[in-house]
Amino acid sequence: MIDLTGKVGLVTGASRGIGAATARGIAAYGAKVVLAARSRDAIDQIAASICADGGDACAIVCDVARYADVEAAVRHAVAAYGRLDILVNNAGLMEPIALLADSDPAQWGRIADVNYKGVYHGLRAAIPQMLTQGGGTVVNISSGAATGALEGWSHYCSSKAAVLSLTRCANKEYGDKGVRVVGLSPGTVATDMQLAIKASGINPVSQLDPSAHIPVDWAAKAVAWLATDAGAPFAGGDFSLKTEESRKLVGLA
Repeated sequence: MIDLTGKVGLVTGASRGIGAATARGIAAYGAKVVLAARSRDAIDQIAASICADGGDACAIVCDVARYADVEAAVRHAVAAYGRLDILVNNAGLMEPIALLADSDPAQWGRIADVNYKGVYHGLRAAIPQMLTQGGGTVVNISSGAATGALEGWSHYCSSKAAVLSLTRCANKEYGDKGVRVVGLSPGTVATDMQLAIKASGINPVSQLDPSAHIPVDWAAKAVAWLATDAGAPFAGGDFSLKTEESRKLVGLA
């Protein structure tokens, strides 16, 4: 049973995909939720729908590539709800997909700013608050790309590898102080990102049939599960949702 009653969560990249589903999911399990993303209208609408369904949510505009924005989102959560128990570092970009020699340096760098530095910003902003209150959990959305190489994905693969290393480092530094840091590698998920991947036709993932992608709600449930004590054994690494065994643990089988 997943129970997040009394917990406060902050979800980045909450305007769509895994982020939006996660915000709705942890709210359904009892958490108060702060949705953070660049798209004000989208996160306001999702927060309103959560409240209409009996949950408690609010929204704040946030570009995770800017540390000041992430720090402000953490402050907003604490001001609104008194604490921060769960941070979901979900915000991430895939486009533009391109081979290295064809890539645009500025766009490639933007991916690093969001996918990699954005996770660092979340950790840096949230950990002091979690230490002050006696603990918390950070779930970093990872990928099998963290340990693999795919054509056209140099930006994505390398940024997710960096996120995995951050997960390991952060948990080593703060795990024994009550702040648990864990990654989720969900596999391919049925989000808008898959449309760009499919259109690129550049590597085997782009050739997958849509039926191969898991529902976004599965990823959201896995995040909620990892935010409970059940996720403790997986701290400091990536929990993969690709196996039947792992799905049974989450309650998805």
